[in-house]
Amino acid sequence: MPAGVERITLALSYDRAEHTVVDLGLWDPSRFRGWSGGARDRVTVAATDATPGYLAGPLPAGTWQVTLGVPNIRVGARSRYRVQVWFDRAGARAATAQAAGAPLRTGRAWYRGDLHLHDANSDGSCATRATAAAATPARVPCPLFRTVLAAAAAGLDFVAVTDHNTVAHFAALRELQPWVAPLLLIPGVELTTFHGHANILAPSRFVDFRPAGREGVAALQRDAHAAGALFSLNHPGLPSGERCMGCGWSWPATDWGQVDSIEVINGATTTGPLTGLALWRARLSAGDRVTAVAGSDNHDPDAPAGQSPVGRPTTVVEAGELSTVAILDGIRAGRVYVDVAGAGRRLELSATAGAATAAMGGTLPAGVPLRVSARVIGADGATLRLWGERGVLAQRPVAGETAVVALDLPAGAARRWIAATVERDGVPLLIGNAIYVSGGSATTQGVPARR
Repeated sequence: MPAGVERITLALSYDRAEHTVVDLGLWDPSRFRGWSGGARDRVTVAATDATPGYLAGPLPAGTWQVTLGVPNIRVGARSRYRVQVWFDRAGARAATAQAAGAPLRTGRAWYRGDLHLHDANSDGSCATRATAAAATPARVPCPLFRTVLAAAAAGLDFVAVTDHNTVAHFAALRELQPWVAPLLLIPGVELTTFHGHANILAPSRFVDFRPAGREGVAALQRDAHAAGALFSLNHPGLPSGERCMGCGWSWPATDWGQVDSIEVINGATTTGPLTGLALWRARLSAGDRVTAVAGSDNHDPDAPAGQSPVGRPTTVVEAGELSTVAILDGIRAGRVYVDVAGAGRRLELSATAGAATAAMGGTLPAGVPLRVSARVIGADGATLRLWGERGVLAQRPVAGETAVVALDLPAGAARRWIAATVERDGVPLLIGNAIYVSGGSATTQGVPARR
């Protein structure tokens, strides 16, 4: 094992003819790291997590040993075997890719999920099983599986569990994943500092939150991206103080080029200056390409009064398959809308400029008239508003359970971006991501897939 390895994945294959069985185990230079016998033929070990039966922890350089046991091989039989080993190091993610396995679902679709959840590994709590029916039930740190079961009951396709500053839940997510499939479990961390909170999704290793206080938040952003994670600001419009230190985003010298997404809706905060909508639109108007997402910030899967249940709001991502890589790629590409109430509503937005067509996340040329088309499902009687850097550019009523709304914008009405919301009495039901307007050549994209 060379120095600097962050993850190791190994696979065992062998000729199983005539009832041969080969067991598998692993030792590092000084200690036992795990045993799966004949139950598994592929295992992964990192500092943050490991396959069940194996121990997470540092990966020391030196001689490691793969232990092969042969509990059964018939007299005279021969069985060829092969052990393959992959490493994550120096930014390469060979071991992570081999550990990921097959996607839980194939095919391009809109996948629905919750990107902000907590459990007993940070500050999640719930009533104990023994006292749940009591007038004043006792509360305890809530086990991770309760949150995962709530996500499955909500009919979600994916969730990110994002405990504060810790990776202690990563191994449990790996253990739960086969049991709850096809629900995708994405490991995440809510980096919690005194000047702002940010989710990092699917980091390949632990990301230390402390350097932000010594070197500035840009150092933290760089390290998160070096770990392969998506960097997303959480509830940036909330007040910060004794009740929740750092809840609002107040970091000076934020590197906005390294902000992948902004949580525009957090839990039940859906209107007013406490949402992240104003900051997101300001960054779009400044020329940044950043994706709007949402999260319930759920701390109790039983969702008591005043707390959003798992899946409300819902982030809906168009992806080529249901896998962590594909979901995060969809977010980075801006192929996302927010279903604020988690009610199954849908929004598809496309626009044309001359011969060019783009959907959310795409780019159209500036200086020409735009024809915008929105397909809205589940919002009869609401109003569709089209936004740009100048505010509301146009609006139309939504009529019918499934409605197609067309809007025309004259040349120059939008200089940098357009995005749609569907609202009822000023409360957003659906929030779409931006189609960018640029002076350069258009990036042509097809309209979103329909699920």
